[in-house]
Amino acid sequence: MARTVAGGGKRGAAGTEVRAARRPAVRLPPLVPFGDRALEPDGDYDGLEFRGTDLAGQAGAGARFLDCALTECVLDGTSLPHARLLDTVLTGVRGVGTGLAEATLRDVELADARLGGTQLHGAALERVLVRGGKIDFLNLRGARLRDVVFEGCVLVEPDFAGARLERVEFVDCAVKGADFSGVTLRDVDLRRVAALDIARGVDRLAGAVISPVQLMDLAPLLAAELGIRVVD
Repeated sequence: MARTVAGGGKRGAAGTEVRAARRPAVRLPPLVPFGDRALEPDGDYDGLEFRGTDLAGQAGAGARFLDCALTECVLDGTSLPHARLLDTVLTGVRGVGTGLAEATLRDVELADARLGGTQLHGAALERVLVRGGKIDFLNLRGARLRDVVFEGCVLVEPDFAGARLERVEFVDCAVKGADFSGVTLRDVDLRRVAALDIARGVDRLAGAVISPVQLMDLAPLLAAELGIRVVD
């Protein structure tokens, strides 16, 4: 059973202090156009601009992207397992089935993306900002998220099962059909989420901070998890 929870509550209320996520501060150097080359496994991409590049179906397992900008690129079926994205900005990228399993994202900004079925299971995300856009069926199973902010975006059926989230914030975003099964949460701030729909794992919200309004909305689902019957 899913439950939709509206955002609300004030920051700084007694007993609700939570450590804020550290946001990335990416400052890119002058960039060189990537051109019409293809990605390569274990490729080293430093200071490059990918603008409108069609990377659909390309394979770059283990590649490293440092100080790069990917703008309006096509990522359908792009395979980048174990890749490292460092001090990199992705804007307006789109694609279905992008593979980033066990990748490392550190100091990354992802803005206005349109993605579906992105595979980030087992990945490590640190100081990552996801701003705007829509991501359907995001697979973060077993991933490690530290200092990650989801802001003004729509996440449809994100899968956090078995993931570890520390200092993660959801700000003015809609989270629909989320799976929190087996997650470990620490300083996860849900108070400013616009709408939170939990499909599974409401019993794993220890370590999250919610507002009084959200607590009231969650009460029936929490009661059901605890086997409590509420009768008039």
